[in-house]
Amino acid sequence: MNTRIDAWQLQGHTALVTGASKGIGYAAARELAGLGADLLLVARDEDYLEQVRTELADDFPGIEVLAFGADLAEPEERLAVFDWIADLGAPLSLLVNNAGGNQPMATLDYAQDDYRAIFEQNLFSAFEMCRLAHPQLVQHAHAAIVNVGSVSGITHVRTGSPYGMSKAALHQLTRNLAAEWAVDGIRVNAVAPWYIRTQRTDGALADPDYLDEVLDHTPLRRIGEPEEVAAAIAFLCLPAASYITGQVLAVDGGFISYGF
Repeated sequence: MNTRIDAWQLQGHTALVTGASKGIGYAAARELAGLGADLLLVARDEDYLEQVRTELADDFPGIEVLAFGADLAEPEERLAVFDWIADLGAPLSLLVNNAGGNQPMATLDYAQDDYRAIFEQNLFSAFEMCRLAHPQLVQHAHAAIVNVGSVSGITHVRTGSPYGMSKAALHQLTRNLAAEWAVDGIRVNAVAPWYIRTQRTDGALADPDYLDEVLDHTPLRRIGEPEEVAAAIAFLCLPAASYITGQVLAVDGGFISYGF
């Protein structure tokens, strides 16, 4: 057995990926499957998710791909996901918390329900998914959690203050759990993307003036692709990353490091 090759593969792992039907979540699912992990996919649109499940199962015939439709902003649906996993008897070892959302506006324009919903989607859902996954993750020798944060949790990027607040809190949750759960053998990291080409960003990036402004603040002078975030997520899941925990890895084309 070549232990170095094994360190760069995920055979024997089962990964739960949330928000898995589109964008970064979908790309992460494909990347993890390519490395040998079985997949448990969760997203809100059950019909579309089933199409994605079928596609991934066809593309990776040696991988088990299962799916469950759920809105993880709803506490009872988070519980339903883990009831489903318990019924499957799936040995969960990896969790990718990608589900989230936003409603950008000026701080004074938010109604209380608006900003609370953003926190429920981006922070509380991930917090509870981590807690619900812990009993299974602790049983695996190479368990890992990767939270999908944002550069908006590090600096101001015009996403609206609740979104930035929720992502900053998600980054801090990552650090806290990494320290607390290291004794359980669970590594916890996060990625912090800048603009990535997804359906969620297409509208803003369609404005050529705004696109030019974004690129002017991005040293690599281009928009990132979902697959590039997925590669970082997958790396943080690998046994090869076994001494990395509590980190927030910017996948940003150099945006955070940019100076005036």
